[in-house]
Amino acid sequence: MTTTYILRVWMPDRPGALGALASRIGAVGGDVAGIDILERGAGRVIDELVVELPSDDPALVELLVAEIHQVDGVDVESIRPAEVTLRDPRLDALETAAMLVGAPTADDAVIELCAHAVRTVGALWGAIVDLETGEVVTAEGESPSAGWLAAFVAGSQSSARVAGGDTGPSDVVWAPLPAAGYALVLGRNGESYRARERRQVAALARIVDARFRDLKVVASRLAHPSMGW
Repeated sequence: MTTTYILRVWMPDRPGALGALASRIGAVGGDVAGIDILERGAGRVIDELVVELPSDDPALVELLVAEIHQVDGVDVESIRPAEVTLRDPRLDALETAAMLVGAPTADDAVIELCAHAVRTVGALWGAIVDLETGEVVTAEGESPSAGWLAAFVAGSQSSARVAGGDTGPSDVVWAPLPAAGYALVLGRNGESYRARERRQVAALARIVDARFRDLKVVASRLAHPSMGW
């Protein structure tokens, strides 16, 4: 039975490198079904590949990793079984944005952001933190304590390197919602968030923050009709 895996690799950013990698995958009976570039720079690129193997035998996965390491300059960062239903990341991002923009209330928009952001970037947990009180507004999965989340956001705000993932926990990512006075924080165990994923999180937060602001204006006008439209 064919089994699908998500393979994340570091490789040289040069012609032929991907072909050599694909050849090694094919050598164990595997097939590359998809590829996504997560980050590139300094002559290196981090790719995430969807790989189909002819079985779920752990020995075959070990053999695959060993074959990949035969390619000069290529390192395996992680390999994991894919979800039952694979999603097109670009289409998924558009559908997520559409759902967030369609949220009927400001509170709904924030709740939907947390839920959909967790799924979009493969987080194990997510939380929306009130920047003024430090309280958790909503959460998904087993998120850290409110105190830890508030301290992480405060530290990230004061350090551009932490905010960019250059230092601090690389498997945690966050984005501010200035109009709402909130922060979105997402995390997973061990697998670093890369540049593309961090941009995705920031973009989703900007969409919801704009929607939050607009919905609050509408709610205020409905509550005070004399203010006019």
